[in-house]
Amino acid sequence: MSPSRPTPKTLQMEGLPTIHPCAAGMDIGAEEIVVAVPPDRDPEPVRLFRTFTPDLRALVDWLVACGIDTVAMESTGIYWIPIYELLEAQQIVPFLVNARHAKTVPERKSDWNDAQWLQKLHALGLLRASFRPDAEICALRTLVRYRAELIQHRSPHALHMQSALKVMNIQLGEVLTDVMGTTGMAILRAIAAGERDPQVLAQHRTVSCRASVEVIAKALTGTWKDEQIFVLQQALILYDAYTAQIRACDVQIEAMLTALESRAAPDTPLPELPPAKPNSNSKNAPCFNARAHYARLLRVDLVAVTGLSATTVQTIISEIGTDMSRFPTVKQFCSWLGLVPRNDISGGKVLRSRVGKVVSRANQAFRMAAQAVSRTDTLFGAYYRSMRARKGPQQAIVATAHKIARTVYHLLKYGEAFEEERAEAYEQKRREQEVRRLARRAEKLGFTLTQLAPPPAVAAD
Repeated sequence: MSPSRPTPKTLQMEGLPTIHPCAAGMDIGAEEIVVAVPPDRDPEPVRLFRTFTPDLRALVDWLVACGIDTVAMESTGIYWIPIYELLEAQQIVPFLVNARHAKTVPERKSDWNDAQWLQKLHALGLLRASFRPDAEICALRTLVRYRAELIQHRSPHALHMQSALKVMNIQLGEVLTDVMGTTGMAILRAIAAGERDPQVLAQHRTVSCRASVEVIAKALTGTWKDEQIFVLQQALILYDAYTAQIRACDVQIEAMLTALESRAAPDTPLPELPPAKPNSNSKNAPCFNARAHYARLLRVDLVAVTGLSATTVQTIISEIGTDMSRFPTVKQFCSWLGLVPRNDISGGKVLRSRVGKVVSRANQAFRMAAQAVSRTDTLFGAYYRSMRARKGPQQAIVATAHKIARTVYHLLKYGEAFEEERAEAYEQKRREQEVRRLARRAEKLGFTLTQLAPPPAVAAD
């Protein structure tokens, strides 16, 4: 605490009722935290604390002495996490606020004014709390996010290996679908170990590889260069190191899921898992049976939803949690995801209708699912193609992601099993809607629609 700082004048906002009389505001920085309480709770209602753990505990003790039961803070970086957890431990409700929702009025900015502004807005009930899942899901989210970062860090080393092959005119990428697949990795390891004979290297071809041994051997005929071999060896070592870390992360995630499964409703029967989807064995997929684990945890098989893989489901659940009661309606859920347009209305007219910018991994996961269904013969695929023809590809991705998100919400909230509809059913519904629309239009104009008889079948000669 720093007593040398003068206490700023208290912000006044008359005429509005107080909703949270025991609210405090907090401006959090990397080294200091400024806290403001109601002026009648302490002679020095605005104080400065350091971010060391003993100082944070002193901060919490001061809030308890002031009778504070809720604290508003901005979700800036990761600085808020330690004090957030200490407040929860003392039964003080932390109110995490999006910084864009708590912009101050135009005046000189300071940490002291920001803390008072947050305290006043929170006391008047003018702030909205950001969604934060429970502690177990937050721990799972940390591991899932870290795993995704490991995959991103591993990718450049795969590119280094492929670049080295290109320089030596080793055309492995032209004959293999994925150089980092089973056949490609076996050949790369043999090259790194010192093998140079194309015929010997081509023998590492697996049964599932489409290219023949002769074609692979021809592609492996090039100009071997010592410096490129060195780059390939170094990149392979780093690639394997990241792969080992990803697998270790999978072990931790699986252990955490096993612990979470004990909280699932025991009375709800487990869903029957259908056969695996085609092309579901991605090299970035978890090394354990993630589909079965999440089915036991959720009591519903989300991987059965068209466009969702085990990796996508893992990302979504780690971000939104398993308790859909946190989102009272599906509209609020999709709005939090950033998959619905924000209508700016003035004078009874919609001025703008755009999807807001939301930095959310769950949002990205649903968009990726929408891209995956774009060419499928399913309801989602037909819906995407219909929206693309009307609105363009970008709007079609958002609209389809919104439709998939609504499906996931209903499955999680009501425990329903997913029933896939084919594209024909969707097209039939659209045709019936169009017929009804045309009938109403014709009736309004004084006409009636008459369905033409189907043309007679032509007899075969």
